[in-house]
Amino acid sequence: MSPAARILDSADVDASAAIGDGSSVWHLAQVRNDVRIGENCIIGRGAYIGSGVVMGNNCKVQNYALVYEPAVIGDGVFIGPAAVLTNDEFPRAITPTGELKSGSDWHAVGVTINEGASIGARAVCIAPVTIGAWALVAAGAVVTKDVPNFALVAGVPAKRIRWVGRAGHPLNPVAGSSDTFSCPVTGATYIERDGQLTEA
Repeated sequence: MSPAARILDSADVDASAAIGDGSSVWHLAQVRNDVRIGENCIIGRGAYIGSGVVMGNNCKVQNYALVYEPAVIGDGVFIGPAAVLTNDEFPRAITPTGELKSGSDWHAVGVTINEGASIGARAVCIAPVTIGAWALVAAGAVVTKDVPNFALVAGVPAKRIRWVGRAGHPLNPVAGSSDTFSCPVTGATYIERDGQLTEA
């Protein structure tokens, strides 16, 4: 059985948040109301997890990452240092009449990150986007469109530059084939069809 969650004294965790067994919330992290974090997750120093965010098991949110509500994070997701998941398509501090906006003046939209995907350091995912399973967003990228499963995206705005496997390493084309790739780490084979990659 996993040990109970470990929450450092300097972390700010709302009483309504549910933190799974074996998870750790480190110094100065803030976990807001109604958050659901699975088992064996790590929430790094100074990270922010917004109200109602749902996170699966075995995730890592690195130092000073900002995960704004209503993000949904799958199992085994990595969110790198200082990465940002936004939640406002049309950000403004004030209304057209000059009044300070409140929560009722806008509709929050979230980022969805599927199983095994990784978001590099200081990358920004502009909601609403979906990051596919086992995809890899390069450090510093700005994601404005959905990312396919197993895609490696980089740049501003982010574009697919390679395919990656479950191990996170770029895949190599298989000799004699235009649509088959192999992982240099695991040897697993992948097939590309119509701009999507699937495991063989």
